[in-house]
Amino acid sequence: MILKKASVIIGLGLFLFVIFLPGYTKIQELRDKNRDLTDKNRRLKAENAQLEQMLKRLESDKLYQEKILREKAGVVRKDEVPVKFIPQD
Repeated sequence: MILKKASVIIGLGLFLFVIFLPGYTKIQELRDKNRDLTDKNRRLKAENAQLEQMLKRLESDKLYQEKILREKAGVVRKDEVPVKFIPQD
């Protein structure tokens, strides 16, 4: 009689385990994905704030505009000679 009850309890436990394990695994995967997306969102917000500051500075600071144009676009002033350095390995 005790062996029969133990078998029923073990069988019921295994049944519940098989039924709920995939759902539990999916919940854990979704929690991990949510954490990753939250981190990515936080990083993107910080990057966006930094880019907005850069944009405001570009709109208002003439010296900064010139610096960016020189660095990124290779713009030179009148009568300047551009020099390009080629690194040697």
